[in-house]
Amino acid sequence: MLWTYLITGAIALVVLLILFRMVWRVAEPNEALIISGLGAHATEVQANNTLAFKIVVGRGTAVLPGFQTVRRLPLDIRATPLTVTCVSSQGIPLHIKGVTAYKVGDDFGSIANAARRFLDQSDEQVMSTIHELFAGHLRAIVGSTTVEEMLHDRETLTTNIRGSLAGDMEKLGLVVDSLQIQEIDDESGYIRNLGRPQAAAVEAQARIAQAERDQEATEREQVAAAAKAAAVRQSSIAQAGYQAEVDQANSKAQQSGPLAEALARQQVVVAETETAKLNASLAEKQLESSVLKPADAEAYRQRTLATAARDAQIAAAEANAREVTLRGEAQAKATELNGKAEALAVQAKAMAEAAGIKARAEALATNTDAVVAQQLAEAYPEIVRAAASSFEKVGNMVVLNGAQGIEDTLVKTITMGGSGFALAKQLIESLSTKPEQPPTLEPVQNQTA
Repeated sequence: MLWTYLITGAIALVVLLILFRMVWRVAEPNEALIISGLGAHATEVQANNTLAFKIVVGRGTAVLPGFQTVRRLPLDIRATPLTVTCVSSQGIPLHIKGVTAYKVGDDFGSIANAARRFLDQSDEQVMSTIHELFAGHLRAIVGSTTVEEMLHDRETLTTNIRGSLAGDMEKLGLVVDSLQIQEIDDESGYIRNLGRPQAAAVEAQARIAQAERDQEATEREQVAAAAKAAAVRQSSIAQAGYQAEVDQANSKAQQSGPLAEALARQQVVVAETETAKLNASLAEKQLESSVLKPADAEAYRQRTLATAARDAQIAAAEANAREVTLRGEAQAKATELNGKAEALAVQAKAMAEAAGIKARAEALATNTDAVVAQQLAEAYPEIVRAAASSFEKVGNMVVLNGAQGIEDTLVKTITMGGSGFALAKQLIESLSTKPEQPPTLEPVQNQTA
């Protein structure tokens, strides 16, 4: 019987434990239990007694299955990255990257606000809402701030953003644990250009410092190398001195015997040298008497003969040159006289021709007929010969008017109707009257003006 009571009691206890486990819920340190349903309402210690749900934090509570629902709201910290494109007060487009860490507030009011807004939302939805909220406030703060202020005082920028977010975050039941601006960049290169002067100055200082360090290191290396070289030199000198002493001692020890032999040999060489000198002096005297003196006499004779022959050739050459010079001068003088005589003759002839031309011109000017007659007289033989040649091939010629016809034919043939008709006619009449005498013309006398 006793065992029956014990077993029944144990079963009842197990059932009670199972029932207790089914209705009892415990909130973890990083979460809050949100209980809604029959009889669930806020207690007096909670922020709002009008809440239609119960909040349990850090302890356990009984939940009636089927009549009440329990859900867990995480209270741990969460982080979301921020990537926002905004414009500074200078109108410069900026890309700001950062990260924010946030959580549900520890008070019941924050837990209640967060429960109403995020209890059934996923983590992605919560992070998207927080990102948009931060982006809006960040754009507003950056729009009233210059790039230089943001770069030089990011703490103030962060503080301003957190202060601007405080009201909205409180409505969501959230608090910002941390907000960090990681990177501020721009597409126009404004920030990069701002840093260039400082970067150039830092680079210049770094190069100067590096050059000074290199110079200092080089100087120390040179001093060390010089000291090393001096030490090596002193060591080499000392070693060379020691070695020279050793070599000298060894040489003396090794050459003591040969030195005595060399001294004896030296004395022999000295004696032989003196003998050779005497023999050479004797040979020199013999050579001088037998060869050198006769050779000198013969050389003197040859030089004297050569000098005499040279002087004779020079004298003959000078005489020939003088004769050629005199002949050339005589020929040049004769050529000069001949040239002058020919020039005088040509001048006289030219003057005579000029005088004749002048006289003929004067005569032509005063007595043209006489001059023409003289010219025809001079050319008469050629005129007659040319006229006669026209009858060479005439076999028979009949003249109708006798002698008068012959005269007319000759006159026309000779003159060919030219201006010398009268003179030709006169010549023909003279020829017909005096056939035995050649025609003559009275010469025209030169008249002086």
